[in-house]
Amino acid sequence: MQPHHIQHVFPKASHYDPEWVRRHSMGENVLFNLESLTKSLNLKPGMRVLDLGCGKGISSIFLAKEFGVTVFAVDDAISASANYERIMKEDCAHKVIPVQADARALPFAEEYFDAVIVIDSYTYFGTDEKYLPYICRFIKPEGYIAIIDVCFTQEIKTLKQVPEFLKKDYQNYWYFIHSIDWWRKLWEKTGLVHIEAAEEIAEAALVRQEYIRYFENEDKQDPFAKAIQLDQEHFISFFKLIGRRTKKTAYLQTYKSNQGK
Repeated sequence: MQPHHIQHVFPKASHYDPEWVRRHSMGENVLFNLESLTKSLNLKPGMRVLDLGCGKGISSIFLAKEFGVTVFAVDDAISASANYERIMKEDCAHKVIPVQADARALPFAEEYFDAVIVIDSYTYFGTDEKYLPYICRFIKPEGYIAIIDVCFTQEIKTLKQVPEFLKKDYQNYWYFIHSIDWWRKLWEKTGLVHIEAAEEIAEAALVRQEYIRYFENEDKQDPFAKAIQLDQEHFISFFKLIGRRTKKTAYLQTYKSNQGK
């Protein structure tokens, strides 16, 4: 059972067996952040949703069960067959389509999705200035791109600005993390989306607390959980960024699928 306060804040995610979630998570409880994000989205049955960086697919299962949307569960590291097994066990094969693909080489038609959702993975590829123009090609006009990820409350521009508690791990795990204002400007200047939300999530303190608790009994220390535990100033937080697709054409000169590899 989830603690009562978690059931109150995340009523949908709390319906799912915590051990099942832990077993099929790539990090912390992904359903908490996902539920927080969906509170700001108007998802309706019949919509096509791209769950990008879905890991082992439990976020896709959640979206299909809770909102009746058709979900394309895309991840580069997890095989489509392994995810399909999990999807079938949860009786979601009619609503969730597993695809193994690189986020930079997606096999979909343009303007195919009503929404693209990315939980806890956009920072791994989305800092590239060419990425938003790329992913926007797959979103219908008025459709959404919505992400939740980790952020800093202040932008780090030089190594001298790195807080003491982050210095040891910064160049391994944190150099690609940015402030909310940095992300807003990155998206706004393309003209491809209208920013509907760019802010810390309301549940950030609880997510931080649960992130630490999630890993406290693990044998192997998680660098993100360790940093959050050491962060007395709440320099690290979690943010949501939601953009609604404009009618502007997404133009790219080049975007190769092997970029960054």
